[in-house]
Amino acid sequence: MAGSYRDLIAWQKAMALVTEVYQITEEFPRREMYGLTRQVREAAVSVPSNIAEGKGRQTKKDYAQFLYRARASLYETQTQLEIAKNLHFLGEDVFTKTFAKCVETGRVLNGLITSLTP
Repeated sequence: MAGSYRDLIAWQKAMALVTEVYQITEEFPRREMYGLTRQVREAAVSVPSNIAEGKGRQTKKDYAQFLYRARASLYETQTQLEIAKNLHFLGEDVFTKTFAKCVETGRVLNGLITSLTP
């Protein structure tokens, strides 16, 4: 599987998403530092990390397995962002913008998964 994980649009979009998640969670209440803030950051970091790790695997099957993990982490991120919105840690506009990045990342990630699976 030629090329670098850094060339993958899915990885690039996931990196932009994790950067945004870190920025928006700076505004979360301090009491959430070890709660929701940590959880949403870890989930977001897991998305590009799993894409990169999968790219380094020997077989397409192994690669796809890591992409499935990335997608699961993306869904976890989306859920946690929605929780943050419901708790009023995020405004509607910030939530909508960040959630749209999640959806776009998922669309590209699903395309990558489809390209690897028979």
